[in-house]
Amino acid sequence: METLSREVTRYSDNYIQKGRALGELGHPDGPTVNLDRVSHMITSLREDGNNFIGKAKILDTPMGKIASSLISEGVKLGVSSRGIGSLVERNGVRYVSDDFMLATAADIVADPSAPDAFVNGIMEGVEWIYDVSRNSWLLENTKKKINHLVDTRQLEERKIELFDQFLNSL
Repeated sequence: METLSREVTRYSDNYIQKGRALGELGHPDGPTVNLDRVSHMITSLREDGNNFIGKAKILDTPMGKIASSLISEGVKLGVSSRGIGSLVERNGVRYVSDDFMLATAADIVADPSAPDAFVNGIMEGVEWIYDVSRNSWLLENTKKKINHLVDTRQLEERKIELFDQFLNSL
């Protein structure tokens, strides 16, 4: 726990706080973050008892779109940290050594190794809101209506009505 706490602090300072904390869809073998497989950016990570709780933002990348689609379709995804370091054995038990370094705090995976490492998707601070009861992308539909009203020069007359419809659908 001491090794992981120290490494999470280093990772947070050097990556999360600087907007460089990226994760991939899937779990590659090596420690390098492959930019063509990036699906999300980790925005926070904190210790909570014997666990670490983090937040991530799904990015508008090809892999991010796949992850977003899976989440919106109800797939329960997990997360798995990825790092490098050596193992030491004490009394027949293998421990992660002090040289451990996180490559990424979380990759998105189907089967995480930790039992509670599943994603609770919360859609906040983004350009869309998912309406589970109607299975529609409210904001996307509203944008399409606005674009149509602009094209047909009806926006001025209908903008308050459209905004009211959007708010009532939340």
